[in-house]
Amino acid sequence: MTITPFLWFDTQAEEAMTYYASVFERSRITAVHRAQGRVLSVEFELEGQPLMALNGGPHYTFTPAISLFVSCDTQSDIDRLWERFIADGGVPNRCGWLNDKFGLSWQIIPADLGSLLSGGGDAARAGRVWNAMMQMTKLDIAQLQQASNGHPDSVTTPSLQGAER
Repeated sequence: MTITPFLWFDTQAEEAMTYYASVFERSRITAVHRAQGRVLSVEFELEGQPLMALNGGPHYTFTPAISLFVSCDTQSDIDRLWERFIADGGVPNRCGWLNDKFGLSWQIIPADLGSLLSGGGDAARAGRVWNAMMQMTKLDIAQLQQASNGHPDSVTTPSLQGAER
């Protein structure tokens, strides 16, 4: 048994697949299904995760109620993905969320965010990390770690201009 995210586009499934494959280093296009000379659906992998997409027409659009969660090991990975999605027409949101140029929501998140937010069982530490994160648009690992270590004043408040959430 497998579970594969299935994305509904108006007419941009192939364009979106090609774009996503250009953003993620470990990606591959596995199938393009055509009907009557047009692309009906596509299959691809991003960082080993299979996805499918359909050109289903304008009936449905993406909402932030579902997003693709990208766990990043380094700040440079966060920065690269964030800048790539934003530079190509994406819209930044709060707390590491953004919408790409197709309207799909992504979470670009440090891999250790869960442990930082748990505070190792220390409610004050967890609260400092939570408060720091809530001030951020793109997440900053060093600032989250500083907050965890008891340096809440080191967290700057980035501009949330253009942030929807």
